[in-house]
Amino acid sequence: MNETIAFVGVGRMGPNMPRRLKDKGYQVTAVFDSHTPLAVDLAAEIGAEAAQTLARVNELASVIITVVADDKAMRAIFAEQGDSLTVGAQGKFFINCATVSPQIHLDIEALAQRVGAQSLEACMASSITQAREGTLYLMTGGTDAALQRAEPILKDLSISLRHIGASGKAAQVKALVNMVMNINTAGLAWGSEPPSDMISQCCARFFPRPALTLKFSKPMERICKTATTRASSPAPTLRRTVASRFPSPMKMASISL
Repeated sequence: MNETIAFVGVGRMGPNMPRRLKDKGYQVTAVFDSHTPLAVDLAAEIGAEAAQTLARVNELASVIITVVADDKAMRAIFAEQGDSLTVGAQGKFFINCATVSPQIHLDIEALAQRVGAQSLEACMASSITQAREGTLYLMTGGTDAALQRAEPILKDLSISLRHIGASGKAAQVKALVNMVMNINTAGLAWGSEPPSDMISQCCARFFPRPALTLKFSKPMERICKTATTRASSPAPTLRRTVASRFPSPMKMASISL
């Protein structure tokens, strides 16, 4: 536990991960968030510094775990100009847990190498509660050396840790997991009464006829829209995939990924 650890991004999943590591005896020295009050409150709670700049994060920690919102946020914190995690990055180790595009992880790995740092993707397929309990499901992508350095930390955050392969590969699997989960939800929504146009259009791509009779609230429409926009494979292929995983539509609710 000689590493000092900082967190960048303390929105939904972010706060419980430093709490967990603090409980396990790690030195969590800094937290940073674009919404400063979040970082200030968490820093006061765990005895860390609410860093005002990303360069300061690098000054305070040897390992920086990033849990930001999306591709744009990820590129911003690793910008090649201005305040970013590339400043003073030599020797630093970035563990990137955000759900972002596979190409982002490849780009960050290349950038880290140019500035003398290491990076590893550690995609999460879990909940906020699991982050606090240290029972995350983590999928990693990167070099063997990076995995070896990160492994003690990630094992204290997870109940299942799987190395998928090179950078970007874990993000590909995470996207597939999200897609299947969304298809699962869409299948359940197919029986909503009466179905909205969005739900009907989404579910009709995967299921030839309604299987359930359930009512769902408006948020279901947003979930189904996500399923539709993320499904990049041809519809027949998706239907075969879903059929192989869910032989009976009534069993879909019990499937655990």
